Amino acid sequence: MTGTSLKSVLESLLFVADAPLTLDRLCSILEEYERQDIRAAVEALLSEYRQAERGIYLAEVAGGWQFRSRPENADYLRRLSRSRTFRFSHSSLETLAIIAYRQPITRAEVEYLRGVDSGGVLKTLLEKKLLRILGKKDIPGRPLIYGTSREFLETFNLKDLASLPSLREVQELTARDLLEQQEELPLPGLDGVE
Repeated sequence: MTGTSLKSVLESLLFVADAPLTLDRLCSILEEYERQDIRAAVEALLSEYRQAERGIYLAEVAGGWQFRSRPENADYLRRLSRSRTFRFSHSSLETLAIIAYRQPITRAEVEYLRGVDSGGVLKTLLEKKLLRILGKKDIPGRPLIYGTSREFLETFNLKDLASLPSLREVQELTARDLLEQQEELPLPGLDGVE
């Protein structure tokens, strides 16, 4: 690899990879380089892309790194693809949230928390590869145990499950959204309105 810098090689690998590349995976591909050199080159790329005004950035997701397009360019990218993006139904988001925060969890436990049958939603989320089956619970009936997948982390741009917002943060966002949605309603008897 004469004349090729490690950063250049890493940039190419990260560009063509269809999933985030972990440090271990990069080390197995780049056997001729030391682990600390690879890590330093990745850090340098992260810094360069963070500072530059480019249409892409290097994101740390799902335990690895992956190039992503800037969210503010999403409208232009939709024009290019002309395909509908996957929209999450309320029940899908609710089920995903329950599983993300309570995993490992069985279908019965999800249904108990939601109060409705969740078989169809679980099937759809498994097909979209946002969930995975972790095994079977050691109780009568041996129900399947569900957890989130690597694709879940990629889809929601999360480094790991610890990056999920806390319950307090979710409540603050919800309260702020409710305040923004409220409108002033005229009261009868004021300003000549009856």
